Amino acid sequence: MENRPLLEPNAAGIDIGAREIYVAVPPDRDEHAVRVFDSFTGDLNELADWLTACGVTTSAMESTGVYWIPVADVLEARGIRPCVVNARHMKNVPGRRTDWHECQWIQFLHSVGLLRPAFRPEAQVCALRAVMRHRGELVQMAGQHVQHMHKALTQMNLQIQHVISDMTGLTGLAIIDAILEGQRDPVELAKLRDPRIKARPEVIEKSLVGNWQPEHLFTLKQSRRLYAEYQQQLAECDAEIERLCCCSARWAGICPAGRWRPASFPGWRCVRTTTSVGAVCSGGGHARHTTVPGNYFAWRPTRWTAAPPRWGITCGE
Repeated sequence: MENRPLLEPNAAGIDIGAREIYVAVPPDRDEHAVRVFDSFTGDLNELADWLTACGVTTSAMESTGVYWIPVADVLEARGIRPCVVNARHMKNVPGRRTDWHECQWIQFLHSVGLLRPAFRPEAQVCALRAVMRHRGELVQMAGQHVQHMHKALTQMNLQIQHVISDMTGLTGLAIIDAILEGQRDPVELAKLRDPRIKARPEVIEKSLVGNWQPEHLFTLKQSRRLYAEYQQQLAECDAEIERLCCCSARWAGICPAGRWRPASFPGWRCVRTTTSVGAVCSGGGHARHTTVPGNYFAWRPTRWTAAPPRWGITCGE
């Protein structure tokens, strides 16, 4: 393997940790080809200065959590192309696993072209992707509190969640709010039924007869408040996503996340905005990132389901 031609003679290898960063440059560029830097911003700037002095034009690093992002941002600002690689690909190639030797191994693999970089979109897409991923986490956490509400209702033998399909709809939340305000009469609670609910009023009344245990009412109250708080946070995320989309003329057709409207990208018709924005975050907003060369329509299903093709895995996914 040592006899392979150098495809990237000005390559560096970086092994990133939470507190320390090990960096290796070609052996002929510095008396000390391996240096250790702290992860503070000032040390990252010193790292970039050293790489620039060594004539490094590209650097490879593993996509370890989110620790690589500050390093990549500093290097990009200095004109050094970061190459973020999948840690799994590194493990498929035998090498020494100590931090000191790991960065040298990464530098060698990158210099001979054995590492495949992950796609990293432009800065605007990275900002949009960060908010979209945060939004997805908020949706998951809000879903947990919906499960807590279901659990509290079940423990009080209130079977309303089995009668109406969505407890977070108009009818479900209206009934929960009335219960928390002190209403216990099933007839009065059933009157909060939305006309579009298919279940008959007498069935809803039967499902609202139970034991009103104070500990479960307390759990229900806290879960309802937390669910409402997460909905508020999601609304703020949607507003931020809309602002980021409006910053680019290329995304001007995207409406606030969660609404239905035809998207302004080729081949996407009446796709939910959260799906289309998610596809932009994965593919970078350009058709060339999400299509197979020579076959424009080959990956159309993956384009509008926000699933990037296997050959174009993005950083962090």
